[in-house]
Amino acid sequence: MLKIGITGGIGSGKTTVCRIFEVLGIPVFYADDAAKEVMTQDPELMQRIREVFGEDSYKGAMLDRAHIASQAFSDPDKLRLLNEAVHPAVFRSFDRWIAQQQAPYVLKEAALMFESGSYLKNDINVLVYADAETRMRRALARDQATPEQVQARMSRQMPEEEKRAMADLVILNDDDSLLIPQVMALHQQWTRNA
Repeated sequence: MLKIGITGGIGSGKTTVCRIFEVLGIPVFYADDAAKEVMTQDPELMQRIREVFGEDSYKGAMLDRAHIASQAFSDPDKLRLLNEAVHPAVFRSFDRWIAQQQAPYVLKEAALMFESGSYLKNDINVLVYADAETRMRRALARDQATPEQVQARMSRQMPEEEKRAMADLVILNDDDSLLIPQVMALHQQWTRNA
């Protein structure tokens, strides 16, 4: 079974691309959703979060996301420690998930695919690419955020050109290129190759 990684910067449309593949019957593992899940279900990870961010990290079994975010985004060392703890737990979750799949190939959608090193476990890595102006416009419309907040999030991500150099393939999602034909061509190729 082929493992295909899908990544892209904020507002690039990677989730939209994955939704098209899901319509075609392809299972998609959403790493960000899995990260939220393991942070409240993986005892080893939960203990590490408490060690780094304090006992106030959880209110009962619920993660206090605001508490974690306020510390992680103001202290680069804490953000690094959080990522170092969460990524292996997400990798374990992906391994359990993929063992249950029957499709010719699966997708793993991850915003930090290259940053986390998870791209090394994929057979093919795809970047969903849109220019910065388009990504900003989309993120502003979707997230009800200020331009400063979106820019801060963009600046914490690996630059798009670096991702482009690391990707095996690029899906162009720039409002001028048709998205569905690009997805269909890849689906046909991967179905044949699987």
